[in-house]
Amino acid sequence: MKRIAPIIILSLVYTLNVKAQHQEISEKPEMYRGKKVAATDTTSLLSAFKRGQINGHFRYFFMSTQNEKGLTDYYANAAGGGLRYETANFHGFQFALSGFYIFNIGSSDFTKPDTTTGQYNRYEIGLFDIQDPANKTNIDRLEELNLSYQFKNSHIVFGRQIINTPFINLQDGRMRPTGVEGVWVEVNEIKKTKIEAGWLYAISPRSTTRWYDIDESMGIYPAGLNIDGTKAGYAGHMRSTGVFMVGINHQLSKKIKLQGWNVLTENIFNTAMLQADISMPLKNKSNLFGAVQAIRQDAVNNGGNADPEKTYFEKGKHAFSFGAKAGWKNKNLQASLNYNRITKAGRYLMPREWGRDPFFTFLPRERNEGFGDVHALVIKLNYNLAAGRIKTALAAGYFNLPDVKNYKLNKYGLPSYYQINADVRYSFAGFLKGMEAQLLIAGKINNGELYNNKRYSFNKVNMTQYNFVINYHF
Repeated sequence: MKRIAPIIILSLVYTLNVKAQHQEISEKPEMYRGKKVAATDTTSLLSAFKRGQINGHFRYFFMSTQNEKGLTDYYANAAGGGLRYETANFHGFQFALSGFYIFNIGSSDFTKPDTTTGQYNRYEIGLFDIQDPANKTNIDRLEELNLSYQFKNSHIVFGRQIINTPFINLQDGRMRPTGVEGVWVEVNEIKKTKIEAGWLYAISPRSTTRWYDIDESMGIYPAGLNIDGTKAGYAGHMRSTGVFMVGINHQLSKKIKLQGWNVLTENIFNTAMLQADISMPLKNKSNLFGAVQAIRQDAVNNGGNADPEKTYFEKGKHAFSFGAKAGWKNKNLQASLNYNRITKAGRYLMPREWGRDPFFTFLPRERNEGFGDVHALVIKLNYNLAAGRIKTALAAGYFNLPDVKNYKLNKYGLPSYYQINADVRYSFAGFLKGMEAQLLIAGKINNGELYNNKRYSFNKVNMTQYNFVINYHF
């Protein structure tokens, strides 16, 4: 019953909205069958619900990973849809509700491990429910259920919602993004400054259907290894009241933008980031651009648990990362060179359940979270055609990681690698307006010692992945 509740709620909301649309009349008095009728009521709570808006989204996703010879290949076909309803503004307040449903319409058997390594699928299962690989039809989630209040140019939202920050973000590379629950505030009352802040006490990671307390959410994805090489045991053993986060974006001048973020995961660890972006217009309607970034992490108390085998962040330790990028762009073309360094001080740690890396060198289908002593260099090239309806992107990178047996700085046993991504997106017009198609091909080539152990390459390197996605928004 709990599984179908979101669908029932959405159906009721949709019915109410359709009924309201049929009942709406002009806001100005007019003649109707020879009689004057009153204007639409805009003062009652019922009116706010009747004048609400419905948005929809259908999504199809095909994914296939081809590993090296002798290892298992995988494929998946996922299809789903959802609705979002939001009331009209009522004295500054608005209520929002959304849900999504996913079907597995033909995929590999994710309950069976690879026969050579004994490891399970890594990528395709993420289109569905990673905690129930056999589930093909009962995959639904109530994503948003919140009340917001608008004041001047600012707003506050309480409840289940979607946010996008450097550390907790959509990471929308599967069927559905990550959702959060808590209080989130955006303040835009200071000239050239935006302040975002909040307290988050629950998260529903992408590729899951449930909502979890902040500490409970850590370890839903594979947890990797402790610094001594034993299996990380922090899942289910963390204690935290939530995440307290604040971010400030300030336009220092026409050319320079500054931002700073601090993320405190109470009782576990703290992460702080500073970033500066610069843009320099040129005479030929193009721009030079660049940015620098620094991230510092520190353990809080015992890092989550007094037992070293069950803690997330090693007690008394810290991690440091810095990066830079430089590039040129005009209306249709953008090219950049990106670099990131995670020092030997320790592993950069951020629960993968919460979002993707904020590094300039990030490329879809791999992350550098969980590693220390990293050098990453990436070239990115974007080109738009047909007045922006066709968007292409090509990226190539080299990621120098610690040896796979250097457990202290290599949490997931991933060797150094090269990665090449090609991405093409097409936005339809006319009859199919609202539809977008995407083709993403990602290839990863090993450049590290594998010790003749396929566990270090399976679903990690020497692989090619194909992704084809169709989205339709209405």
